[in-house]
Amino acid sequence: MSDFFDALETRDPAQREAQLLAALPAQVAHAQQASTAYREILGGIDADGVKSRAALARLPVTRKHDLFERQKAGRPADPFGGFSTLVRGPSMPRMFASPGPIYEPEGTTRDYWRAGRAMYAAGFRAGDLVHNCFSYHMTPGAFIMESGAHACGCTVFPAGTGQTEQQLQVIAELRPQAYVGTPSFLRILVEKAAELDADIRSLRKGMVGGEAFPPSLRDWFLERGLDVFQSYATADLGLIAYETSARQGMVVDEGVLVEIVRPGTGDPVAEGEVGEVVVTTLNPAYPLVRFGTGDLSAVLAGVDPTGRTNTRIKGWLGRADQTTKIRGMFVHPSQVADITRRFPEVLKARLVVSGEMANDMMTLKVEAAEHPQGLDARIGEAIRDVTKLRGTVELLQPGSLPNDGKVIEDARSYK
Repeated sequence: MSDFFDALETRDPAQREAQLLAALPAQVAHAQQASTAYREILGGIDADGVKSRAALARLPVTRKHDLFERQKAGRPADPFGGFSTLVRGPSMPRMFASPGPIYEPEGTTRDYWRAGRAMYAAGFRAGDLVHNCFSYHMTPGAFIMESGAHACGCTVFPAGTGQTEQQLQVIAELRPQAYVGTPSFLRILVEKAAELDADIRSLRKGMVGGEAFPPSLRDWFLERGLDVFQSYATADLGLIAYETSARQGMVVDEGVLVEIVRPGTGDPVAEGEVGEVVVTTLNPAYPLVRFGTGDLSAVLAGVDPTGRTNTRIKGWLGRADQTTKIRGMFVHPSQVADITRRFPEVLKARLVVSGEMANDMMTLKVEAAEHPQGLDARIGEAIRDVTKLRGTVELLQPGSLPNDGKVIEDARSYK
């Protein structure tokens, strides 16, 4: 039995990159032609010219709030805001609602969200019975995992959420090998089983998502005979990255192009630097181009020890939307980017908000390659121009700021 879901996982990295970039112009053209939203967003873009990472980085980023606003404006005639290329009927067997609400379509392709790759890496195999504890109500989480399990040849029991004691009875009687759901609910099941002396020893592996999964909880499950892995997927994009037995970051899925950009911008950061995860999917049904997830991560150097050769990311490192209210005014990461773009000397910047309640102080800490006389004063003027607020400027040497993806740090005391 193969250690890999398919041969795509072990491609030569240069071959993978060439094949992904070769598919990119057609996907951009398809989005322009079949999606009314991207007809506008990518208007005037020559799709044939988008065949490199640099060309891709020049396209605008569409973020979750942009998607929501277009969907809201399009309802009820078009609940997808012009992003879906599907029409209701046989080509769209289901549609879902995520918090917002944001609506997502489901297409008819096998393993539509590509979750099978993550589940295979977690040890799911043909003949396994999977106890699926994601919610089957409105949101697509349960269906994402169910389709991935089917792609691995598994049978699924649609357990859903809640009814802990009844779930334990089903596990004891059907003897499933695998669990999918949130890590917190799995812990509830394990602890309740110990309390009631229920037999759930058949469960030996799991795939979790929807919540943070710290190493301490992973080790807690291992101590109880459960080898649990995490995946990184969204209802909009499907699988983005997944954990392997190496437990060293997460391997990027084969059906997406991932960029890490400076929060509030579309500008790619250097390898290893923390930034926002921006994804372009090759899914023709929902062709999201440079979709900003709002999640922070960073590229992890090197190749996964399991032999999978795609890029690795460090996993979820926080949220990129650091919008902060200062003296009654909202300040956005994009405004910090607008300020720094005016000064070629600036390499990196971080706006620190300090002080006590009703006494906000704002300092822009700036890494600069050179510190010409008057640079701090000119940056201070730009702060007032862009934010309409006064702030001080602190010039730093390159490498002084933390590598945590923060563009705005709220260090105020609320005691």
